[in-house]
Amino acid sequence: MNSKFHYGTDHLSIGICLDIAAGKTKGVINADAEKAILASWREVEKIVHAQKPVYGINTGFGPLCDTRISEADTSLLQSNILKSHSVGVGNPIPQEIAKLMLITKVQALAQGYSGIAPATLQRVIWHIDNDIIPVVPEKGSVGASGDLAPLSHLFLPLIGLGFVFENGIKLPAGDVLKKHNLQPLILGPKEGLALINGTQFILAFAIKAVQRLDEALNRADLIGAMSLEGLMGSARPFDARIHALRPFKGTRYVADRLFTLLDGSEINSSHANCDRVQDPYSLRCMPQVHGASRNAWLHLKELTEIELNSVTDNPVIFNADDTISGGNFHGQPLALPLDYATVAAAELGNIADRRCYLMSEGRYGLPKLLTLDAGLNSGLMIPQYTTAALVTENKSLCFPASADSVPTSLGQEDHVSMGSVSGRKLHQVIDNLEYIQAIELLYATQAMDFRRPLKSTLVIEALHEKVRQHVPHILDDRIFSEDISNLHQLITDGSFLATAGDAAIKNNIKLSHDEFGIY
Repeated sequence: MNSKFHYGTDHLSIGICLDIAAGKTKGVINADAEKAILASWREVEKIVHAQKPVYGINTGFGPLCDTRISEADTSLLQSNILKSHSVGVGNPIPQEIAKLMLITKVQALAQGYSGIAPATLQRVIWHIDNDIIPVVPEKGSVGASGDLAPLSHLFLPLIGLGFVFENGIKLPAGDVLKKHNLQPLILGPKEGLALINGTQFILAFAIKAVQRLDEALNRADLIGAMSLEGLMGSARPFDARIHALRPFKGTRYVADRLFTLLDGSEINSSHANCDRVQDPYSLRCMPQVHGASRNAWLHLKELTEIELNSVTDNPVIFNADDTISGGNFHGQPLALPLDYATVAAAELGNIADRRCYLMSEGRYGLPKLLTLDAGLNSGLMIPQYTTAALVTENKSLCFPASADSVPTSLGQEDHVSMGSVSGRKLHQVIDNLEYIQAIELLYATQAMDFRRPLKSTLVIEALHEKVRQHVPHILDDRIFSEDISNLHQLITDGSFLATAGDAAIKNNIKLSHDEFGIY
């Protein structure tokens, strides 16, 4: 671990956030941030001693905002809110997502507008640095007034309650603190509210979705190019001149990638003068379809990075005489792009399924169902059933959660974002997309085999060879779920993209662009 990130003063990117979670970068609080944190904490103390009513410091919460709390009870109020708001249900979220929640919460609080104690933030950083990750149930947030339930569970361990994962084992938080000779914290005024107000549950799912969808988009172009080679499609629709006439960023980027991937292919040049006028849309319109999904990804990335460096607390403490109860905790700014990105991810699956179907039809010189002995063998008939099932499941997940709102808190919170649902649904769609892409890769590699002895380009041939190291050419029927599982592992463990990247670097081929990166 060589690099350091300064919470509260440095700009946090998606890539840096993921690096902190992976232990590649260490997040610390420098002197400037500590000064701002301490100043805000002291302003809250002034509010308590002056007995001026300020929401969540010396009043109740939600519809109890008019109920005054005595100075003596302001600390008890903060521990009570963690306990009473811990109402999450369902399976625990992935540990990486919970760790991203911790990281993004420190970044928000370290800016010095929340009245958090420096010692409390250091304890949160201890959890991050030691990979002792709170157990957070997946359901229960409506995405406004903060992700209250999941954030409450996230910070129960600070007061010795709840559960944590240590070395992957779920343990009572109090026992783990004792083992490390740590005492539960006694929260000061405003601290409990500062910890649970915010969008960090939504944000953590958005961060991970940006990474996963970025990888899926890169694979879509690579696998799509392999499918096009298998189907002897044309690279002419990727000519930069036509995309300059309709210059969407994502479309131009995908067209350039596809043109580069196919430039110099023996397969492609072998049918340059054929009488096929134009290809089906799933081949010809890859720049437009993959590119539209890239535009959605770019929008999500830009908004996620704004949220990464925002203060989403309430009330915001400027000083003891200037506190504002606003709505920075409302998840709508991320809920909408998360829903949009869900559709974008689903569309990558839809067009991939169409290419699988196209390769099974027995057109363009390919054998029906990509087998030479159809009848006795079903060949690749049924894997496309699985892609059909998965794309339909994805369609059912595309209803925007942000289009709904259920009033809560006795009507005080009368419009909520449901962005937490948006974030979780997006990952479900990406889960399905990864299997769809594995199946398209099975089809594309098999289709390319029937074009031998002609070869494609260096990058595509490297990918074909990588696949054949894990899944042999199909001669007779076998249990294809095993092939699908092997290819799913290949694309989700990073090996597939790494192979493409290595081949591109080795041959001085540029396949990426900074604008579409996460750092």
